[in-house]
Amino acid sequence: MSRIQVRPATLRDAKAIAQVHTSAALQAYKGVVPDDQLKAMSSPEKRQAYWREAINYCEPQVQVAIEDDKVVGFVGFDRSRDPKTRPTTGEIWAIYADPGHWDQGVGLALWDAAREGLVEEGCTTVTAWVPLRNERALRFHEAAGFKREMSTAKTAVVGGVKIEEVRLHRSLN
Repeated sequence: MSRIQVRPATLRDAKAIAQVHTSAALQAYKGVVPDDQLKAMSSPEKRQAYWREAINYCEPQVQVAIEDDKVVGFVGFDRSRDPKTRPTTGEIWAIYADPGHWDQGVGLALWDAAREGLVEEGCTTVTAWVPLRNERALRFHEAAGFKREMSTAKTAVVGGVKIEEVRLHRSLN
């Protein structure tokens, strides 16, 4: 039985979410983004302000994974931000687990919560944008049933660094 609980985030969770986001991004993007750029874009203070605002305005909706009263992961999800998508298309805006909790079911618990939330919102499909060089994230999404849409590959600028991303999608039925 998993000790991981998932619940809606509160404003009190913003600092812990920012810490998880920072530590997971540092680990996930090591070798993808140059180290100096990675450190420069990994300000927990900026991330905390972003997640406080997201939680406050529910855009995106944010859920946290809790283990022993500690935030060990989070997911942000809502309608797709991509232009010209159907209103029934949702998007995983961000999904991160603390690196010390990788491969322990945190991501799956968060994905399950996001899927439920998107279905409740009337979504029938969901997408996620993932850097092509982030093999861990690609494997996670593909294990969750997402398929790559290679025709969507694009270059995104993250912290001043160009990163190739691809959209993944899956049905919520």
